[in-house]
Amino acid sequence: MIDLRSDTVTRPTPAMREAMARATVGDDVYGDDPTVRRLEARTAEILGTADAVYMPTGTMTNQVAIRAHTEHGDRVIMDIASHVVRSEGGGPAALAGVTVHPLMGDRGIFTASQLRDALGVTHPGSPTTLTPPATLLTVENTHNGGGGSIWPLELIDEVVAIARAAGLRCHLDCARVWNASAATGIPPARYARDFDTVSVCFSKALGAPVGSALAGSTEFVARARRFKQQFGGGFRQAGIIAAGALYALENHRGDLARDHEKAGHLADVLVSIPGVELVREHVETNILRFNVPCAAAHFVDGCRERGVTMLVSGAHSVRAVAHRDVSMEDVGRAGEVIREVLEAAGR
Repeated sequence: MIDLRSDTVTRPTPAMREAMARATVGDDVYGDDPTVRRLEARTAEILGTADAVYMPTGTMTNQVAIRAHTEHGDRVIMDIASHVVRSEGGGPAALAGVTVHPLMGDRGIFTASQLRDALGVTHPGSPTTLTPPATLLTVENTHNGGGGSIWPLELIDEVVAIARAAGLRCHLDCARVWNASAATGIPPARYARDFDTVSVCFSKALGAPVGSALAGSTEFVARARRFKQQFGGGFRQAGIIAAGALYALENHRGDLARDHEKAGHLADVLVSIPGVELVREHVETNILRFNVPCAAAHFVDGCRERGVTMLVSGAHSVRAVAHRDVSMEDVGRAGEVIREVLEAAGR
């Protein structure tokens, strides 16, 4: 099976497994797992922050960030198709008790004008207690729902400046910041620079089996550790999995450009197939989101029967993700299968 559902389906390499098998471990709840500590320190160093905390998932890092930044009843501003909205089980309402104020971005990227409008206008004659107070801005880069889209750095700077002027804190969900950096040459620390907190993932593009990290100031990370435990994220001998994440962080970032090439090759095939809707220029990293002329479920089932699996993301929408465990030859075969299935559906 050629598995294009996600870059989370990758399996540890032999070298990564060896690093995990040899990991020095301790009890992370007590703070004495040396491999976890090394991973956290290295992540903070790469992101240019004072500290970081290792957690099981990117959903947990995002939800801990939101909980630690806000009070119940606050308003959190983010794109309507962000991972926090689409794929985290209603966490902001359930875990932090906050209201999400969604913005209609273009492939997940909203404008400074949209943020200003969301913040609204205050007037001394208007009550101040009616509208939930906006206290947090969240940006996702790369944007999963936007097809791996990359935020322009100047726009990030602009929206963060507006949020700061309004007194908001800022969180960057950059699970795949490694892809953004590989595509643009901009260091992860520059993307993270002006945010209070940053969430990064090791088990997506980098291919580790488990884990994400939340980075920020020393004081914030100490507070985040409280909610990590409260949400059930307390590890014990986590160094075994942290070693895989650390290996990926040090050895796999340089491979990501190749994943982007694979995605671009598949995109070139897709735009040549009648009925497929895809803007080639929108494929910036390793994620493709495209529309097919038949029911997406029927299309995905047909591809799976022929050995290629992808995700349904709408009535006619499909997601495919290139990653380190598929070869360029696999991608070529996937393109052939997609053409075959759509030709059969059109008969």
